[in-house]
Amino acid sequence: MTDQEIARQTTLLHVDRIAERLGIPPEALEHYGKFKAKIPLEYTKAEMGRPRGRLVLVSAMSPTPAGEGKTTCTLGLLDGLNRIGVRAAAALREPSLGPVFGIKGGATGGGRAQAAPMEDINLHFTGDIYAVERAHNLLAALLDNALHFGTAPGRLDARSVLFRRVMDLNDRSLRQITLGLGGKANGVPRESGFDITAASELMAILCLSKDAADLQARLDRILLGKGVDGPVLAGDLGGTGALAALLRDALKPNLVQSLEGNPVLMHGGPFANIAQGTNSLLATYTALNHSDVTVTEAGFGFDLGGEKFIDIKARNGGLFPDALVLVATLRAIRYHGGQSLKQLTEPNTEALVKGLSNLQKHVANAGLFGLVPVVALNRFGTDTDEEIRIVQEHCRGWGVDAVVCDAWALGGQGAESLAHAVMHRLQGPPPPPRFLYEADAPLADKIHTLATRFYGASEVLLSPKAADQLAYFEASLGRNLLVCMAKTQKSFSDNPELLGAPSGFPFRIQEVQISAGAGFVVPIAGEMMRMPGLPKVPAANHIHIDPQGQIHGLF
Repeated sequence: MTDQEIARQTTLLHVDRIAERLGIPPEALEHYGKFKAKIPLEYTKAEMGRPRGRLVLVSAMSPTPAGEGKTTCTLGLLDGLNRIGVRAAAALREPSLGPVFGIKGGATGGGRAQAAPMEDINLHFTGDIYAVERAHNLLAALLDNALHFGTAPGRLDARSVLFRRVMDLNDRSLRQITLGLGGKANGVPRESGFDITAASELMAILCLSKDAADLQARLDRILLGKGVDGPVLAGDLGGTGALAALLRDALKPNLVQSLEGNPVLMHGGPFANIAQGTNSLLATYTALNHSDVTVTEAGFGFDLGGEKFIDIKARNGGLFPDALVLVATLRAIRYHGGQSLKQLTEPNTEALVKGLSNLQKHVANAGLFGLVPVVALNRFGTDTDEEIRIVQEHCRGWGVDAVVCDAWALGGQGAESLAHAVMHRLQGPPPPPRFLYEADAPLADKIHTLATRFYGASEVLLSPKAADQLAYFEASLGRNLLVCMAKTQKSFSDNPELLGAPSGFPFRIQEVQISAGAGFVVPIAGEMMRMPGLPKVPAANHIHIDPQGQIHGLF
């Protein structure tokens, strides 16, 4: 059966029963039908006298283009923990329509380890992403209106605007556009473009805000452009109260469930290769306040989402993972050992042993934060026991456990061994927070530390444009901005063709974008773009509804 068929055949519990498992009264929920609800912000606050639960971060090795099942393993671990008697909840990101209609499909897990209702979550869900998109584009419209009437603060010139528009679809034709054509009535002509909504600064702000007041303050700090009289912030322009109004309901975490009826808080959707790749602080706080163990994930490999979870989200939110799980697959290991995409289902010991360098590098990087991960081997039907044994032997040599996770086929039952390994790791005191760089270090030094110490580069090559941008942001906004690298997910380097664990490569930064409200700069490494394009045959081509209104082809 397909993921969609498995999800459709599962009898879901009413969301009120899921809330009761968290100790949240059903009458407090804001219902979106029977199976989705929003949780009021009061439940994001820690209860007096009740300690917060332990936090488990799920990340991964560098993936193949199809992904390695990180969400599947996360949900499997959630169900596995509950099966062995642990009161656990999950905190995940919500899907973007870009991948749903593009190449990767949905983001609700797979097989018998899914978040549900799968179709609702993958499509419109509760409207959070629409709210982010509308609020972002309202700010862009207010800015262009001020340019049109000559009322832009700071004597901002149209050529010095830094703020772009967003849309929650993959559309390469909108990456670079010209606005305001057609005469004076249509505004001021200028070059601009669209990013995908997952990369919106307002998405980052939504995910990093601790409450409504913090949301408003961050909206005010958005840098719109370089005025003659100095930086122009959204608060200078006005209208940020309207943005907050549009985001009022989107700020509240969403509650859904796994196929086994366990709580899943799904909220916020930034990508990890072009944004910070983590769900909202508010959803994570809510899960930690109402469960003994919270399982959360960060997008793509540990070099992207994992590092950003710790250096950006954890630092901002006063969090730190108590345990780390790194998801790996035999096919991804072989891929990094040189096996072609068309042959990844075929056993190949030589490619497997060679490709283990990628997983080993991620394990070593985890050690920079003082974390010893548990490796979750996400099992595929073509995997052989002999190759699994080889991976487990190498992991033992690195001082880590590698546990098979069969959650896709068996749900929580297939993740019980992983659950026991994680609970063993959670014994003892929490690890002390450790970050890769100091928050007040110069921006160029932070980028250099990330590129050389974490990725393995020999040097950072800043384009003249990037160097000028860094100097301006640091002089205008201070050193305390963090770094959210936009980089290929396929490699530690800026070159997607450098697989395995390359070292000694130059790391190229072509430009640097700014998310001042979120508190970070976004260096653009290599050829990365913040608006993806559709593949030759998009996933959208396979989705349809039947005469009864049932959706087919969604995965």
